[in-house]
Amino acid sequence: MAKAKAKTKAKAKAKPTTKAKAKPARAAKRPAARPAEPQPGLRALRSAIYTVSDLDRAKAFYAAVLQRAPYFDQPFYVGFDVDGAELGLDPDTSRRQPGPGGAIAYWKVDDLYAAWELTLMNGAEPLEPPHNVGEGTDVALIADPFGNYVGLIQVA
Repeated sequence: MAKAKAKTKAKAKAKPTTKAKAKPARAAKRPAARPAEPQPGLRALRSAIYTVSDLDRAKAFYAAVLQRAPYFDQPFYVGFDVDGAELGLDPDTSRRQPGPGGAIAYWKVDDLYAAWELTLMNGAEPLEPPHNVGEGTDVALIADPFGNYVGLIQVA
């Protein structure tokens, strides 16, 4: 009987009282995703803005041909969302007149001030320095070396 008790004690000592948990396989460490650094260059065509002498008439015309209402409608600017791009109507004729040369394409940029400097360093003429036009949107206007107006726009 002493032998039987000794065997039972030996088995009890050999048997773990709790089950060992399997360690989960370690996932391979991925480098932390870095946000894309802002680039000074032109990124995508964002807006075309037309100078208009009669904002109400222009708004009615473009609402009809685009078959949609403007998403932004103020006395100083009307904006239409056209599948992610913007058609803007600008009634300020003090700097530009409607007609040939009265439209400006605005290029989306990551950093307006860096893009401004980049264009000037490459021969652009400054027309309107970077400025805020409201609701987190900043714009600037340059003339390329050939006299074409090029808008720069940064939208927050």
